[in-house]
Amino acid sequence: MTGFDAVLLSYDEPMANSLHSRLQRTLGGTVKRLHGVHGMRRAYRLCAEVVEREQFFLADGDFAIDAEFDTATVAPLDEGVSMRVWRAVNPVNGLSYGYGGLKLIRRSALREMGQAVDVLAALPGRIEFADQTAGVTRFNQSPFHAWKAGFRECAMLARGSEYGMADDEAHQRVQAWTSSRDGEFAPYAASGAREGVAFAREAGRDAEQFDHLNDPSWLRARFTNFHGDQAVSG
Repeated sequence: MTGFDAVLLSYDEPMANSLHSRLQRTLGGTVKRLHGVHGMRRAYRLCAEVVEREQFFLADGDFAIDAEFDTATVAPLDEGVSMRVWRAVNPVNGLSYGYGGLKLIRRSALREMGQAVDVLAALPGRIEFADQTAGVTRFNQSPFHAWKAGFRECAMLARGSEYGMADDEAHQRVQAWTSSRDGEFAPYAASGAREGVAFAREAGRDAEQFDHLNDPSWLRARFTNFHGDQAVSG
């Protein structure tokens, strides 16, 4: 095992057990598991309470780490840096960026996290992005999970400049998401992306509306209203 603790944070992802085992094999030791915590902000904060070291790897429950990822080359975070994010390959549109990627994060930063909708964007201190790709984000495990990924990400991308992202870069990513056609359940990811953009336009600057993006029950209900009983898949 490396000099860092590790946590897999899962909620209801169908492949979470196998991806947890994969993460343990690759990191070479015990990876702690936090599962089923309602409320994304609360779940991330609780991750800080299950580790013993200040800096630790954090992976989402749908992250498939590259078996060749070499933790021995990972340097600790510099002073003033709260998190490093490695890229993850998106299986439905081919993008490779921080979405769904592996994180190295400070427990103290999680304890001081703010209230932004993009939860980890509310960490104090700097966030740095590694050029290396660490794995694949396997969010497309069911119609609902694929839709939810597109909906949440594109609702936030639609407000790109408000999250420190250049509008043209955000626009390019939205276009890729809404054109998703590869991999399992790609049409649901594309549909979710389009609906997420529409939601962002309707919500405007209403913070209460945007906080629904972190409410699993609200997201499932919205999916069911638009797409029917596929919501129970996965």
